[in-house]
Amino acid sequence: MPKTVNQNIKPITTKRNNLGNLEISGCDLTDIAKKYGTPLYVMDEVTLRQVAREYKNAFSSYKKTNMMFASKALMTSRIAQILFEEGFGFDVVSGGEIYTVHHAGIDLSHATFNGNNKTKDEIETALKLNIGRVSVDNFLEIKMLDEEAKKQNKVQKILLRITPGIECHTHKYIQTGHLDSKFGFDLTQIDDVINLIKNECSNLEIKGLHAHIGSQIFETRVYYDEIGVLIKELKRINTTHNLNLNEINAGGGLGITYVGSDCPPSIDTIANVIITSIKDHCEKFEIEEPVLYIEPGRSIVGTAGVTLYTIGSFKQVPNGRKYIAVDGGMADNPRPSMYEAKYYAEIANFKNTKDTEKVTVAGRFCESGDILIKDIDLNSPETGDILCVYNTGAYGYSMSSNYNRVLKPAMILVNNSQSDIIIKRETYEQLVQNDVLN
Repeated sequence: MPKTVNQNIKPITTKRNNLGNLEISGCDLTDIAKKYGTPLYVMDEVTLRQVAREYKNAFSSYKKTNMMFASKALMTSRIAQILFEEGFGFDVVSGGEIYTVHHAGIDLSHATFNGNNKTKDEIETALKLNIGRVSVDNFLEIKMLDEEAKKQNKVQKILLRITPGIECHTHKYIQTGHLDSKFGFDLTQIDDVINLIKNECSNLEIKGLHAHIGSQIFETRVYYDEIGVLIKELKRINTTHNLNLNEINAGGGLGITYVGSDCPPSIDTIANVIITSIKDHCEKFEIEEPVLYIEPGRSIVGTAGVTLYTIGSFKQVPNGRKYIAVDGGMADNPRPSMYEAKYYAEIANFKNTKDTEKVTVAGRFCESGDILIKDIDLNSPETGDILCVYNTGAYGYSMSSNYNRVLKPAMILVNNSQSDIIIKRETYEQLVQNDVLN
């Protein structure tokens, strides 16, 4: 299988220019840092569109496929517009994500509302904006959703989220498909769910099943097995309850290359596994091939994004590590602190030497655990250098905070030697705008 974007560490337009500085899409990162300040999220539009097209092409042989971007990875109005232009719908998990897609001018019929504890207000908003599907996660939600659908005099199409009992070898916090999970119905509960809906919820229409087995997945067999569970259960439900469910949502979760030792499968490989599994299991269980929904998130935006920092202070521990501190850290990228996530980085500005030094990149926040990268070889780092950390497009901005009352960074989009702000840098006035003084 050919290499796809998720198998790269860097955006596909990354190179050193004739000044020796890193550039992405023709934009010199040193100039960008001076113009917009740091920390700074940088998204490469070329890489983003390329990976979206790779997904569309990989699944093109299965004509019943709907590509849905998992918005939790990165949701901004401009990112939503770009992915919609590339033929993607959206997996949304909150009122804020729903509103952002709506704000981007996108019809919510192209979205699925997922989540394990949707609020009454979120459900009301989703139905008012004509959400395409709601992935139902629990019994309480079924009743809330049916009540709201009655109020709005409409029939809402739903999927039932199940836990397929499949564990993948990833961090325990981002496994979602195993039995001991907060997400979805156990398969032993499905008959009770369907009977409740058939007998008491006339404003809900079940269309199919939804499962998601985790994130940053490098395995392929788990996708084959997941599809098998979904199709087997679809067949059982249709036979037992005299229904005609014909949709499966297999979630997302494909991994990306953060560091050189990471070896995720290509998008083409995963597509082949999923499509093969559908055909194999539909033949085995004598069922019509269903409509397929796929929800990639990290593998869409991760590689397209980098974060720029300015190096500040240094500390040499006697007979120990050398720390270099940057002007960001766990508030703009909490993944290293939460998951012990690993990243690769380079000095963006030209260095008149090839000498390297092993250092640990520390953040500026008041936590000893605020470490971005442990023990990385950098090209003679000095105060004032610009550090480019790769693969921060997913779960950097979307998980950012104002810890220590530090302002959230700006985000820019680069393409064809042009740069545009798509998220403004916060101001102190915005930081305190919701504070109340007596």
